[in-house]
Amino acid sequence: MQVHPLIDTNAALVQFCDLIGNSDFIAVDTEFMRENTFWPELCLIQVANADHAAAIDPMAPDIDLAPLLDLIVDNEDMLKVFHAGGQDVEIIFNLTGKTPHPIFDTQIGQMALGQAEQVGYSNLVEAWLGVQLDKGARFTDWSRRPLDKRQIDYAIGDVTHLARIFPMMLDKLIKTGRGHWLDEEMEKLADPANYSVDPEQAWQRIKIPSRKPDVLGRLRALAAWREREARNKNLPRGRIVKDETLADLAAHPPKDQDGLGRVRGLSATWKSNDIGARLMDALTNARPLGKDDMPDRAPRGPGLGKEGVLVADLLKLLLKIRARELNVAARLIARTDDLEALAAGSREGIAMMKGWRYDVFGHAALDLVEGRMGFAVKNGKLVMSEIDASSAAD
Repeated sequence: MQVHPLIDTNAALVQFCDLIGNSDFIAVDTEFMRENTFWPELCLIQVANADHAAAIDPMAPDIDLAPLLDLIVDNEDMLKVFHAGGQDVEIIFNLTGKTPHPIFDTQIGQMALGQAEQVGYSNLVEAWLGVQLDKGARFTDWSRRPLDKRQIDYAIGDVTHLARIFPMMLDKLIKTGRGHWLDEEMEKLADPANYSVDPEQAWQRIKIPSRKPDVLGRLRALAAWREREARNKNLPRGRIVKDETLADLAAHPPKDQDGLGRVRGLSATWKSNDIGARLMDALTNARPLGKDDMPDRAPRGPGLGKEGVLVADLLKLLLKIRARELNVAARLIARTDDLEALAAGSREGIAMMKGWRYDVFGHAALDLVEGRMGFAVKNGKLVMSEIDASSAAD
């Protein structure tokens, strides 16, 4: 594989994109900083196919990333390969308003081939290539220039290894017949809705015990206000106001701006500064949440009761057994919420009750809940066992 020098000019970027433009796949990774900003600060993009690899400097003067971004988001004939790529996809979405498609995530792919729930990149590389990565550059301040050779080599290694691993992983997925298991997961990863936050819906991410329409209405207004403030100032949301402070303000709103100076989590300056005035405007203009906007009431446990909790525990045990038999990560097959919903009597809207998940687990889970499946110990191992219908009736 030819590793190109750091690309920091438009001419070099166009030339590199021409080299990789007809690839069946490219591996993509990014280095970014987001500790002190609302928007992730893109510091480096690494790209590789089977023959070429390069790091591109998005902070270089007058660099135009359009040729590369067009390949990533508009070329439907080229698969884009990431590892744990959620944040990388978010950055690309912020730059283009689009997500990479088609897409493959090797962390999710590994879940279909082994027990690891969220295998890290270094473990993935060691498992597939027998290579131990130098982790010394992980905590680099990627925004500082110039980058030295060790930093660039470390960054490019993320995609050169990925470009070697992906074909091997794909071959194994094809041989095991599990490639189609991942289609739904990859489409979720590429769904733009995951990366576009409507300020008016930001309140749904904040935990609050109250279900009073007026309290939730104030929370919606405050969360939308904070979202816009954070974006405009390019600061993390928590740097504006922390979640727990927003929830407290929604539940116990001050009568006037002067009262902000006595709110835990706000400094005394809020009683007289401009941002405090904007917060009070949001509170003043808040309206109670309408009936149609009220969140679904979260059932307790979910409505399981003592016996239902036991059934849910049995389903979790069944899932562990099936995941062990298949040598696949349990979380790829079913999630705890789905198991609890089935234990509570639900049958609709549960992912494991359709498609391949039903074939490999859902039907057995249903049999367990409905008394047609039990457990047995064979050769010292806990296994699933069908229950004879006549003995079950007795």
